[in-house]
Amino acid sequence: MRDFWVSAAEKDRADIIDVIGQDNPLAAIRMDELFAEAAGRLADHPHVGKAGQIPGTRELIPHESYRLVYEVQDDSVWILALVHTARMWPPRRS
Repeated sequence: MRDFWVSAAEKDRADIIDVIGQDNPLAAIRMDELFAEAAGRLADHPHVGKAGQIPGTRELIPHESYRLVYEVQDDSVWILALVHTARMWPPRRS
């Protein structure tokens, strides 16, 4: 299986790394590596995460502060969002 980050998830990831990097560039690099490793594990074990709060998704906690939301389709894992665990998930629709 292959893992793919949708553009919204890539933006989530970049935003998180930017915020962390402002205070601690090395921690930002380690966190980005952690996110990449988690996505890589999903390629080998796509059902390791629990059933997601949005039907059809799954969720993995690569770090106690972050939730990786993804879905499995055929031979691909689509990473849909990377959200801080303190944030409301799923987001409310207006």
